[in-house]
Amino acid sequence: MDWIETIIIAVVEGLTEFLPVSSTGHMIITQHLLGLDPASLNESDKAFVHAFTFIIQFGAILSVVCLYWKRFFCFDHTPAPEGSSTLQQLKHKYYFYWLLIVGVLPAVVIGLAAKKSGLLDWLLDSVAVVAIMLVVGGVFMLFCDKLFNKGTDDSQLNEKRAFNIGLYQCISVIPGVSRSMATIVGGMTQGLTRQRAAEFSFFLAVPTMAGATLLDLLDLLKEDAAWATPHNIAMLILGCVVAFVVALLAMKWFVAFLTKYGFKAFGIYRIIVGGIIILLLLTGHSLAMVD
Repeated sequence: MDWIETIIIAVVEGLTEFLPVSSTGHMIITQHLLGLDPASLNESDKAFVHAFTFIIQFGAILSVVCLYWKRFFCFDHTPAPEGSSTLQQLKHKYYFYWLLIVGVLPAVVIGLAAKKSGLLDWLLDSVAVVAIMLVVGGVFMLFCDKLFNKGTDDSQLNEKRAFNIGLYQCISVIPGVSRSMATIVGGMTQGLTRQRAAEFSFFLAVPTMAGATLLDLLDLLKEDAAWATPHNIAMLILGCVVAFVVALLAMKWFVAFLTKYGFKAFGIYRIIVGGIIILLLLTGHSLAMVD
């Protein structure tokens, strides 16, 4: 990957991380358009591109901590119920973080299983899977507002709701589904408004992507360290910085748009993009703009 390719992929990641259109899917499509088809890469470069796809997502996710820092570093200073044990007192004070731990547990189990089985790497290599899931998810999004938009502002998050949202997040292991869409819809099924579901989706992304990033870095370090050239490390840093800045600019717009208009426009976009890619694949055309 060169500097231009890195910047383009990172901009795509930053723009799409919080939109319900699948940032991973869009990065896979972009990689193919730039001629970075995994089938054409050697094993070392292929491993680096896979890791790059996840690691720069963490750069984008850090924008949540920056934009919502007052709410992310949130502690309950009200007294715990009388007679509470030390553990219950800690849970009371750090309840927000406890909910994030509960919400991320399903992704830890499913994500590790998918990675260890090789399923995740196979999915990341398949632009056809991305295209199909873009269309399927797009059709679903045309109707999900009417199906699930019954949330109220006084709906409170608890362990059960956080865990159920975490289960929805597991669906996004399939590129093209969109982690954002899965968790926001999951929140809406638990009685949250679109805005509150979107915000919890952002918060839940932090431990999820932190774990995925750490896992990918450990895997890269265990394998042939030939990838760790000054150039590749510089690409990772550049990708994270660009994704962070772009995501910071895109996030507030998305919350306002989603709260006012819902999912329908994103559903139409997904169907158009996915349909075009499926048509190109069925007619034997390559997505690569450069060879």
